[in-house]
Amino acid sequence: MAESYYGTGKRKTSVARTWLKPGKGIITINNRTIDDYFGRETAKMVVEQPLVLTDTYDSFDVKANVSGGGVSGQAAAVRHGITKALLQFNPEFRPMLKKAGLITRDARVKERKKYGQKGARAHFQYSKR
Repeated sequence: MAESYYGTGKRKTSVARTWLKPGKGIITINNRTIDDYFGRETAKMVVEQPLVLTDTYDSFDVKANVSGGGVSGQAAAVRHGITKALLQFNPEFRPMLKKAGLITRDARVKERKKYGQKGARAHFQYSKR
C-alpha cells in the first residue's frame, strides 16, 4: 500500500494538485484549513463530496495546492483531484464516483472574444444609417 495518493483536478482555469494521506480527515488547501480557505459552505460541501460518498472522510488527510480561477472553480478542481486520488487508492470506487458524475472533467471554459464583435457572441448594434 502506497504512503500517499496523488490526483490532478481541473475546472475552467483552476488546477488543483491533490495528495491523500492516511489520517483523521483534515483538509488543507494552500496551507490553510478548508474553513479558512473557502468561506462558503457550498464550496466546502463540494470539496468533501467524494470523501463522503466513498465513506472515507475520517480515514484520509487531504493536502491540495490550487491556483487559477475563482472560488467555485477551485472547489470543483480540488473535488476532481480528490476523486482521482481516491481511484488510485481503490479502483472499486469507480462505479459509485462515476454515477455521481465526479470522474468526468467539466470541460466548459469561457468562449473567446471574436474580432469585429463586442464579445464571444454579442455583436455591436446594427444600424442601417
